This record gives sequence, structure tokens and C-alpha cells, in this order.
Amino acid sequence: MLDLVIPPGPGIPHGLVVPAAELDERFSRSSGPGGQGVNTTDSRVQLSFDIAASSSLSDTHRGRLLRVLGPRLVGTTLTVDAAEYRSQQRNRAAARERMAGLLRQALAPPPPPRRATRRTRGSVQRRLTAKRQRSELKAQRRRPPD
Repeated sequence: MLDLVIPPGPGIPHGLVVPAAELDERFSRSSGPGGQGVNTTDSRVQLSFDIAASSSLSDTHRGRLLRVLGPRLVGTTLTVDAAEYRSQQRNRAAARERMAGLLRQALAPPPPPRRATRRTRGSVQRRLTAKRQRSELKAQRRRPPD
């Protein structure tokens, strides 16, 4: 089994390598395409990663992952399934890509908070002038009062 390599990105400037020993792969029969081979080959892959027990993560990364991925976790374990391909090898690669994408996205820092701004006096005046003109136009279309 190979290490899971996450390329550098926001929140992980030097990238991240999760050792293969910290990943757990399980195989089972897939319900997807495969004809007669579906019943005989274990092509479905479940890749699990225990975030709390990982030695490759810093405390800040571990805390961010547990907070952001909380709803997806079972205890402190993140599990990803892959069963879209007929080949176990391709499903293993797909599971690793999915796991790396989830970890990379979760490790990205949150966007900066929105800074409140005020409309300019000119934009307020233009909006009110346009409303007045539209109102006058519609008033001209009405029947005159009796």
C-alpha cells in the first residue's frame, strides 16, 4: 500500500503525507457494473483514516479536521468508499483521490470575514431619482381621477 500524498495548498503550504500504516483499506463486493465478475471479485474499496491517532498531523490540523469533518466522521475515523470502477486497482486510486480531496478541502483556512461597507451618497441619490422617475412614468399611464 502507498502513502497518501496531499499536494501543497491553502492551509498546508508544504503539502502533507499520510503514511500507509495509518490508512486502513477494506474490500468487498461491489454492486456496480461487472457482469458475472460482480459476484466473484472484491472490487469495492473502503479507505479509512483515524484522524485522532495520526502522527502525521499537527495539533492545529487535527483540530481543524475534527471540527470541519465532524458530521462525516464515525468517532474520529474518516471513511471513503469507491465502487464506480470494475477494477479494484482503479477503485483504490479513486478512494485515495477522494480522501486527499476531502482532507485538502478541510485543511484550507476559512475565508476572511466580510467587511461591512456603506453605499455612497451618490448611489443612494441615483437609486431614489430612478425610483421617482419610474413612479412618474407609471402615474402618467393611470386614468385621471374623476
